[in-house]
Amino acid sequence: MTLHLPNPDGTLRAYEPRTEPMTVSGGSAFTSRTVFSAAHVVADPYADTSPDGPAAVDWDATLAFRRHLWSHGLGVAEAMDTAQRGMGLDWPTAAELIRRSAAEAKQAGGRIACGVGTDQLTATTVTLAEVRSAYEEQLAVVEESGAQAILMASRALAATAKGPDDYLEVYGHLLRQAAEPVILHWLGPMFDPALDGYWGSSDLDVATDTFLEVIAAHPDKVDGIKVSLLDAQREIDLRRRLPQGVRCYTGDDFNYPELIAGDDQGFSHALLGIFDPLGPLAAQAVRVLDTGDTEGFRALLDPTVALSRHLFQTPTRYYKTGVVLLAWLAGHQSHFTMVGGLQSARSLPHFARAYELADGLGLFPDPKLAQERMRNLLSLYGVNQ
Repeated sequence: MTLHLPNPDGTLRAYEPRTEPMTVSGGSAFTSRTVFSAAHVVADPYADTSPDGPAAVDWDATLAFRRHLWSHGLGVAEAMDTAQRGMGLDWPTAAELIRRSAAEAKQAGGRIACGVGTDQLTATTVTLAEVRSAYEEQLAVVEESGAQAILMASRALAATAKGPDDYLEVYGHLLRQAAEPVILHWLGPMFDPALDGYWGSSDLDVATDTFLEVIAAHPDKVDGIKVSLLDAQREIDLRRRLPQGVRCYTGDDFNYPELIAGDDQGFSHALLGIFDPLGPLAAQAVRVLDTGDTEGFRALLDPTVALSRHLFQTPTRYYKTGVVLLAWLAGHQSHFTMVGGLQSARSLPHFARAYELADGLGLFPDPKLAQERMRNLLSLYGVNQ
C-alpha cells in the first residue's frame, strides 16, 4: 500500500513500502572485532512529567531492547550519549539504569560497558576537586555493578579546566584508582557543543597530543578509546599512534564501515549509536568479516551509511530522536515518546526519510507494522493518505 511522505518543501512523494524484511538471526560472539551498540532508553509514556522534570523510564521495554542486542552478539554500551545522558536522562535515573542493565547482562551472558561522567553536578561553577569527586561517585556505581567503565567527556571539566594540565591531573587521578582497564571517550562538539575545546585546546592536533599523553602515562588502565569526531582520517591517524594493546573503538557514525574494515596498518573496533537501529544487520556484517571477507562485510554495511548520515545530520546531538523513531517502527516499543520530550527534536520530513531509508534496508522485522505506525504518525501531523 502506497504511503505519501512529506518533502521539506511541503509537497508529497509516493513511496511503496517493502513487504519482506532482511533475514537475520542471532549468533555466537564475534572473533575479529569487539562491537558495542550504544543503546537508547524507552520512556514511560504514562508518566506525568515535563521536559525539565525527572526522567521516567519504561524499565521492562528498556531491558528487553538490551536483550535483543545481546541476542545478536553485540555488547551494550549503557548510559551513554545515545541514552540521552545530559539530554533528558538525569544521573539518579542513569545510575538505576546502570544497575539494572548490568544485572540483566549477568543473566543474559552479555557484554556491557557503562558511561561514567559528572552530570550530577548542576552548579554553574565548580572546582576541579568537585569534578574528580563526581567522576569517582559514578565510577564506583559502575564498578560495583560489575560492568566495564567508560570515562565520558565531562561538560563540567570542559568548563572548569584552564588547560591541558588540568585534564592530565583529573584523568590521571581516575585511571590510577580504576579497578579495571577503562574506555576513554572523546565526544566531539558536534554531539555536544559544551565539549568544545576538550583536552584543553580547540586545536584538534594539540588536543590529540594531550589525549595521547593521558593514555601513555597509564596504558595498563586503558582498554581502549572511543573517538566520536566524525573525521575518518583523524581517527586513523590517532589509531596508529596508540600504545600496543590499546584499542580504538570507532564512534564515527559517518564512516564506520571503512574504519571497522581497517587497512594494512590496523582497524577500529566499534562503539556506535547507529548500531542501535542497525543491530541485527551490523552483527551479520561483522560475522562475515570474522571469516575474512572484507568485501562481503562492506557490501552489507556500506548501504546503511545513508541512513546513519541522515539520522546524525546537523544538529547531530538530536540523532537520538531518529533512533527511537526506528525502534518504535520496528516494534521494540509501543510508542514514540522520549525522556525530556525529545521526540519533538526532528521534523516530519526527517522522520519520513528515516522511515524510507530504514525500510529500504529491510530493518523492520514486520514491515506491515512499521507501515501502519508510519501512517498513524503522518495522520497525527495532518498528512492524509
